[in-house]
Amino acid sequence: MEELKQRGEKRDERHRDTWDPFQLNPVGAKKEKGRGCFQVAQYLVAFIVGLAVLTSAVIAKGSLLVMSTLCSKTSLRSPKEKQFYTLMLVFSLVFPNFLVFIKSLWRCTFKSFVNPNKKTMLCICAIECLVSLGTSVLVLVVMPQFDVLTNLFISGGVCICSAFMQIVFRLQREKWKIIFPICSLFFTLAGYGLLIFDYHVRVSLYVDRQSSDCFVYIGIGIASSLLISLCWWENPLQATNRLQDKLSELDGFRDFVFVISSILRIIVIGGVYLVYHWLIQRSIEWSDFNLNEDDWRLLRIGLGLFTLQAFCSAACHWLGVVACKIHAVKMSFAMPVCCTGPAVLLVGMILFITQVEELEGANHGSLMEFCESLVFIRNEDTTPVVILEISRSICRTSLNSYYLQWPFSVLALEGVCMWLGFISCTYYVWKIKVQRIERTSQLFVRRLYESAFIDLSLLLNTKMKVSRAQTNESNDEMQNSVIYLCATMWHETYDEMLAILTSMFRLDRYRGDPKEKHNDCFDFECHIYVDDAFMTEKGTEKRLVNSYVEDLIHVVVEVYRVFTNKEPDDVSIIETPYGGRLIVVMPDGNMLFIHLKDKCLIRNKKRWSQIMYLYYLLGWKGYIVKNPSRIPNHNNPCKSHLISADGESFLMHQYNHDNKRRFISDDNTYLLALDGDTDFQPKAVILLVDRLRMYENVGAACGRIHPTGMGPMVWYQKFEYAVGHWLQKTSEHVFGCVLCSPGCFSLFRGSALMDDNVLKRYTTTATRAAQYVQYDQGEDRWLCTLLLQQGWRVEYNAASDAYTNSPQEFKEFYNQRRRWGPSTLANTLDLLHSGQETVKKNTSISRFYIFYQMFAVGSSILGPASVTLMIASAFQFVLKLEGTISIAIASIPPVLYIIVCFVANSNNQITIAALMSVLYAFLMTASLFSIIGDMVVEGTFLTPTGVFLVSMAIMYVVTAILHPKEFGVIVYGLMYFICIPSGYLLLTIYSLVNMHVVTWGTRESNKGGGEQKKNQNVMCDRNCKLCCWDMKIQITQETEHPMLQQIMGQRELTMTALTKHKDTQEIQGLHTKEETVEESKQLVTDKLKNKTAKDKDTDSIDSGNSINKRSLSMSESDEEDEDEDESSDTVGRPVSDWVIPVKDLFLKKLSFGNIKRNLEEHIRCALPNDRYDEVREELVTCLAETLNTLVNGVGPEDILTKNQLAELEYALTERARRILKNNKMKQLESKIMREIGKTLIAPQVEKLDEGEEDFWNKLIKRYLKPIENNKAHEEEVTRELKSLRNKAVFLYFIINVLWVVATFFLQAIGSDVISIKIPKLYPNGTGSGEFLKVEPLSLMFLLSFAVLLILQFLAMLYHRIYTLIHVVSYRSKEKDYKPEDEEEEDEGLIMENIVITGDDFFQ
Repeated sequence: MEELKQRGEKRDERHRDTWDPFQLNPVGAKKEKGRGCFQVAQYLVAFIVGLAVLTSAVIAKGSLLVMSTLCSKTSLRSPKEKQFYTLMLVFSLVFPNFLVFIKSLWRCTFKSFVNPNKKTMLCICAIECLVSLGTSVLVLVVMPQFDVLTNLFISGGVCICSAFMQIVFRLQREKWKIIFPICSLFFTLAGYGLLIFDYHVRVSLYVDRQSSDCFVYIGIGIASSLLISLCWWENPLQATNRLQDKLSELDGFRDFVFVISSILRIIVIGGVYLVYHWLIQRSIEWSDFNLNEDDWRLLRIGLGLFTLQAFCSAACHWLGVVACKIHAVKMSFAMPVCCTGPAVLLVGMILFITQVEELEGANHGSLMEFCESLVFIRNEDTTPVVILEISRSICRTSLNSYYLQWPFSVLALEGVCMWLGFISCTYYVWKIKVQRIERTSQLFVRRLYESAFIDLSLLLNTKMKVSRAQTNESNDEMQNSVIYLCATMWHETYDEMLAILTSMFRLDRYRGDPKEKHNDCFDFECHIYVDDAFMTEKGTEKRLVNSYVEDLIHVVVEVYRVFTNKEPDDVSIIETPYGGRLIVVMPDGNMLFIHLKDKCLIRNKKRWSQIMYLYYLLGWKGYIVKNPSRIPNHNNPCKSHLISADGESFLMHQYNHDNKRRFISDDNTYLLALDGDTDFQPKAVILLVDRLRMYENVGAACGRIHPTGMGPMVWYQKFEYAVGHWLQKTSEHVFGCVLCSPGCFSLFRGSALMDDNVLKRYTTTATRAAQYVQYDQGEDRWLCTLLLQQGWRVEYNAASDAYTNSPQEFKEFYNQRRRWGPSTLANTLDLLHSGQETVKKNTSISRFYIFYQMFAVGSSILGPASVTLMIASAFQFVLKLEGTISIAIASIPPVLYIIVCFVANSNNQITIAALMSVLYAFLMTASLFSIIGDMVVEGTFLTPTGVFLVSMAIMYVVTAILHPKEFGVIVYGLMYFICIPSGYLLLTIYSLVNMHVVTWGTRESNKGGGEQKKNQNVMCDRNCKLCCWDMKIQITQETEHPMLQQIMGQRELTMTALTKHKDTQEIQGLHTKEETVEESKQLVTDKLKNKTAKDKDTDSIDSGNSINKRSLSMSESDEEDEDEDESSDTVGRPVSDWVIPVKDLFLKKLSFGNIKRNLEEHIRCALPNDRYDEVREELVTCLAETLNTLVNGVGPEDILTKNQLAELEYALTERARRILKNNKMKQLESKIMREIGKTLIAPQVEKLDEGEEDFWNKLIKRYLKPIENNKAHEEEVTRELKSLRNKAVFLYFIINVLWVVATFFLQAIGSDVISIKIPKLYPNGTGSGEFLKVEPLSLMFLLSFAVLLILQFLAMLYHRIYTLIHVVSYRSKEKDYKPEDEEEEDEGLIMENIVITGDDFFQ
């Protein structure tokens, strides 16, 4: 209700100024508000992740301590059990090394391999061997000698090396923070001293018959800790920027080093185990490894502890990475990891206190009696082994002393010192700042984790200084980037244009407002390229913009008004060699360029528009930013227009981003490819930018495309798009690279497009048949193929949503897919053909991925045969026919449709396909219910068909549940199922047979280009024949009196028409010729002296027709001068015919009602601060009063003349000066003057810079010159296309026929001869005694398809997890719309000693 009231109040305000206050309200035009539910969800996720980190760390650390206790020399277990538990300890140490070995070997084999530097590799391997030696000695040799509490505390000493290097290299930004590593060393050494003292007391007091050889193991333990502390040697060195060349070199072949070092570490672990336990202790009995049935308890406990330790340590490491990536470093990472040791101690004590009562047979009197009684219950089967051994281990401490128990406090103090030691050493973790999305390698030094010390490993492995944006410097800010939004338009409707313009203005509001905080460092420009934008006016032969361009201009004005409640402030019209350009400054200062393409001057269609903006934005603008002296008007700011963003003015808006881009590399220059109907939110763009910022080898990234519209065809596409993105695109992203980044919403890296063999190759003009199919029918896929072949990665971000209109008619859908199908196949085959070379260049494409794509292509080629066999099965189910007969019947319709496609025209082909699709839909529906009925009759679904159908349904439902925002799409799955024959059989046939047709097939409207624009106010338009003359009589109503009669002959003979006087002639534009300033001032002075004076001319007509009349203060000579001005630009050069009509479309801004509203909005935006409330309201009221006085009698829709504008400017500025002077706010004068000037400025006709004009002329001549139709060449291309079509159809036909024939003969031979027998099972698992007979060919294909779906499903799960991480990290860094403190206003805007005033707006 509140929202309705607010809209009503705004409408009432508009109604005071015009009789047409009604406006559109596009979806998403409102300012985004922070949603509390997202914040709650963010904290909930952070809490869950933190709890999971703590839990997994406690379990991993506790499991290791329990295993070391079970294999202790004082353990109550038998030697066989100790030997087994020791082996589990070995496996626990080996497991993380094995994981790293597998991952590194995979990357070396399938990703990339770099020859290592032998010296560097030897050094790294030597350090890894020392670390592995220290770890294995400490865990396998030292820890079994001590009690569980000592083992918990002793591991804290592994931070010695890190603390020492922090002191030596002075890594602290603030000098005082050096106290942290010093304290770390002090606490660690103190802890070791207390450890020695504790055991000295134990030996002296004969606690548990402690021997003096414990000091040897203490020394070995300290030495082992020193060796282990070498594990994180890279962290301090990276923070100091020392040895950067070596470390950078190491990053290149790190995977190979990990392969070798993992093997060496495993060998060292095994060597320590064998040397100590076999050669020294001689405790290994090889026969004890043969476990029998009596050892089930041993096996269960040992494997259970190992599984818990291995899984939880790996999970803790991964969850720690997740916690950092979602920006919950303190809450979900640092705090849980730091609390792991105390949590393990607390949990252990709770278990000891609560579970000790379950030790039946133990004496629960004093602690000494309890400890002595444990020996007698060690062989009891009912005794909990873990509790017993933990209790026995605690009895080894000073608590079990007959003399003194105070030394136990020494052990406790030792634990506190060790804990404080590594906490103070890793203090930097609490202050680490993470970008919205970070690579794991940017957060952690090593890929390997130490499972024995998982908490210490995570903290010490965290980088002391996170490198930013591919540099080794510590920056808290991301590198700035520039984004060019490039939309191509081709006959879009008004609503489609409204969607794309609203999206652009949303991004302008998100990024451009300088009074609001934002966390994204980027600048952007919007470019719209309108194909076929011009038409020839009938009769005059003038080249004018068509109705699509007029609609686009209306949409720009409408959206601008919705976002700002005013008209566009700064509009420029420029003639260009390719047609024309409109420049509009969006409300918050970002630029919107509308490029109008004339197909007579430049090539038409989407690919050539893409080449046009790629060369312009990357080629030309990249050239001038590398040569700053060539930036136009760079040193002449007074000649440039001014723009406004909430009252702040800037110079040279069209060159501002060019100047900024000087400091931005091509790697941080991005192009967002859009269609003319794409609808998106700013979040979607930022999420794509994150992918390119995080990985320097990502050349493109696409988002989740949602088709919009209504009707059955849209329902089918909704589910098709969903399945394609849920399973296909995610599997491509996970296993390799996305093959197609759609042009409706994809972000490309500038340096990737500028790479060799990409943009240059993309300009190739198709001359052969295969090129027409691959290049022009699917340009987006071909561009991605070029990127992949050059080694760039293409990714998919499921959280980046965009919406685009989809075909709603059957014919339009078939024509669209007729282009996409052959192009997809051609580009995929091209990639597979160059697979060996692509694998070498592209680290993201492996041989496995090439095989995966080969299998997918094979499945696609066999699609028609598979659908035919599925239809044959439907005949079997529904009509109870034999297999051979059903296959024969099912094969007849496809063959007939192939013949129809060869002999009939396209429209008839589609009509017949539509009819067949309906019949197939009925058959598929009957088949579905028959299959369900058959499962009910048989009493089981455990048949190949039943299992496959049920599994598919479950998989799609689970997938939809994992996409909660899109869950409703699952409803359209039934529509998709019954349309499978149409989509995979008939459509495939139609696409192949019509491969020779290379027209676009969609939006083929003649509204904009084919028709010629008619004169307005035509009353009569007749073609007559008089004697031998063909004559055209056209009568138009130009005025209220005489009519103009125009007679045009066949030879274009024209006669001069009668015209009447210009008393009430319609205004066509703002007249830029100025009256003298003295005359304007005198007129205004006279009016101000007598506010009640009436207008000189009282013959004005009703305001309802006011837009068609001139201001009454104009003289007849003024009108003549203005008409002359309309035909030339600011420098006197004649302009094209289309310029003035386009200029007229923007002139509504200068109507009385709009000027009044615009002025109020400008004043309010210029003075947004609360301290200006009084003067702001006074200015608004008084200036509105002055405006009403000066233009008394003018209707709200009347466009003011130049005299009136000059009078207004002088009067408003004088009134504003007096108000500011009275309020003692002279410092605001220049600012208010600028706002008044901007309110009264008209669209400017400008001249293109000479350098840029030369660029366009040469670009068109070299790449974009309109293709001249050569009849002989066309016939040759048509012949080649038909030949290619015939070959493709023949290949498809033969492959599919062979598959169908093979199945047919297997059916004819009989299931008794060649078949696979599958036992028939009921859902409860019991057998029926019957067997199901399945042909091996069908079963093989079914299993292959099932394996493909399982792989895609697993890839989807993996992708979902990382999408969730990205979304949570975005929400935590999302823009917060909170105004910043406003800075003090200056006396005026001064740049380079030049003071800019309102007069400069008319330069």
